[in-house]
Amino acid sequence: MLTLTSPVETWAHRLPAGLKLGLLALATTALFLMARPEALGLAALVTAALYATGGARFAATGARLLRPLWPFLVIVGLWHLWTGALAEGAAILARMLTAVALANFVTMTTRLTDMIEVVQRIARPLAFFGLSPRRLALAMALVIRFIPVMLERMDQIAQSWRARSPRRPRWRVLVPATLAALDDADRAAEALRARGGAG
Repeated sequence: MLTLTSPVETWAHRLPAGLKLGLLALATTALFLMARPEALGLAALVTAALYATGGARFAATGARLLRPLWPFLVIVGLWHLWTGALAEGAAILARMLTAVALANFVTMTTRLTDMIEVVQRIARPLAFFGLSPRRLALAMALVIRFIPVMLERMDQIAQSWRARSPRRPRWRVLVPATLAALDDADRAAEALRARGGAG
């Protein structure tokens, strides 16, 4: 499995994981409280500037991680274009893109082990209700690590389809992609059991 943490060292890598996650929560909340397009545009520019501080390679990687978002942006944009609510649609698109970009920035500059420790600390009170904080943190780690794996697997399946057929794959890759995800989940579960479980 892969990690989304960027190998390009930036100033943000040195900040504590808890501080970055807390600032991300505040920034995301502020985004959804903003209504003026000028404020949303400024937030998007600040987010782009954050990526720029890491250099060209870091910014390019961040932009590449946003590519899976484009179908949702197109659907939301076309819907608001059809309904005539252009201002509302632009605000939703700006919020969505900026929030995901900020989350990617935090993920790219934070080691997964540090994020797991923060989640375990936050989830400690849930142990009173019988929920293991370690299992919750491990589940989050597996989701984050499987994202790039599944994106790569989807790309491989689509390439295999294109090599065998002149038609575009579209929905036809969903079944093999789902089966691949289930297979990967089964292997990950076997590996966890072999190591003594989630604890």
